[in-house]
Amino acid sequence: MPWIAGQQLQSGKYVIEQVLGQGGFGITYKALHVELNQTVVIKTPNEYLSHDPEYEKYIQRFIQEGRTLARLSEDPHPHIVGVIDLFREGATHCLVMDFVEGENLFETVRRRGALAEAEILPCIRQIGEALSVVHQAGLVHRDAHPGNIMVRRNGKAVLIDFGIAKELLPKTLSSTGNAGNHGFAPYEQMTRGSREPTVDVYCLAATLYYAVTGQNPTTSLARRVDDVPLTPPKEIISGISDQLNQAILKGMALEAKDRPQSMQAWLNMLEAPKAMPPPPVELVHRTEVVRSKAKLLEPIPSKLRTKSSRIIPWGWLIGTLLSYLLIGYLLAASNPPYIIWAVAAAVAVAWTVSVTGAETGAGAETWAGAVAWAVPWAVAVAWAVAVAGAWSWAVAGDKLLESFSKFHTFLILASTSSLGLGLGWLGHRIFNTGS
Repeated sequence: MPWIAGQQLQSGKYVIEQVLGQGGFGITYKALHVELNQTVVIKTPNEYLSHDPEYEKYIQRFIQEGRTLARLSEDPHPHIVGVIDLFREGATHCLVMDFVEGENLFETVRRRGALAEAEILPCIRQIGEALSVVHQAGLVHRDAHPGNIMVRRNGKAVLIDFGIAKELLPKTLSSTGNAGNHGFAPYEQMTRGSREPTVDVYCLAATLYYAVTGQNPTTSLARRVDDVPLTPPKEIISGISDQLNQAILKGMALEAKDRPQSMQAWLNMLEAPKAMPPPPVELVHRTEVVRSKAKLLEPIPSKLRTKSSRIIPWGWLIGTLLSYLLIGYLLAASNPPYIIWAVAAAVAVAWTVSVTGAETGAGAETWAGAVAWAVPWAVAVAWAVAVAGAWSWAVAGDKLLESFSKFHTFLILASTSSLGLGLGWLGHRIFNTGS
């Protein structure tokens, strides 16, 4: 007979508050640990099983696995319920565990409906990692259905209520027949009492199915015996990703051999696909890259250096300026209107230099051609311009074309020449005003 509220255990160490759940193989109570003033859960075998011929084996398994869980609690896992104590009250063996506040996944889905993929996956991964630890300890939970997954207020999930020694119980009393676990256990667990990790893989995949669809999956026995198909979750909720859909179907494969053989292998199916690495570079390409890097260390040719550094031949430009200053002065002294012809000649020759110099390499023949081309523009004045300034133009233009375009070279030469002519003319006017 179940204990009642207010009943004391272990000489008043624990006080029963209420029954949390009762199944075919056990009863769980909410109780108070008086010394610690802490709420706990006490799990006991169902006394109705005491007449079963397998009962003693069940009790031994209960004690053995309770001790193993207690050892796991020595290094607490954040997603596995902690075991506090293991004792015997009269003829009843008791396992004391932490009380986890929150609601189980059954209650969450019933209250809210199907959960978003992004919301439930972190919880499922947490429970999967917890089950991996359990498997490494040589245990199988066997009851990882939504009712045994508690979700705290902070969104963290905790695995509770291990299905201890379940395979030793009569099938008619196994919790696999309970509504809470209906549809979440693989058929080999219900028919053969399997304790392989693939049992937990199926249970957790079925739990994920329920969480993202809001519907119980088809039971494994119906699929096995009556050949009832399992509806893919994506057909129920179209927004479910293909990756999640495949992970659930693979984890719920009817035959254990067709499922991932470890919990970690199944969890890997839930991970986002990694980007494919770039194809390997052929050796010839690698050699070319090394050679290119080596070229970067070689001295830069003078042509490239002047292009990038924009070197201006100031000496030659000053020479050009002074030459045209003298010409401007002499022209002003003879006949001022000739200034117009001088400017025209300067522009003409500068344009010739910029165009022909860029296209033919600015050799000696080029500058002779430039002078000849300029003659028709200004008869006698052009001869004076050519004699006094063509050489400075030639050298300055050649230097400028190494750093500037034809148009910019033209502007620099024309501006320098015109400035020289203007300053020469102005100088003559200033010095001869008094006379």
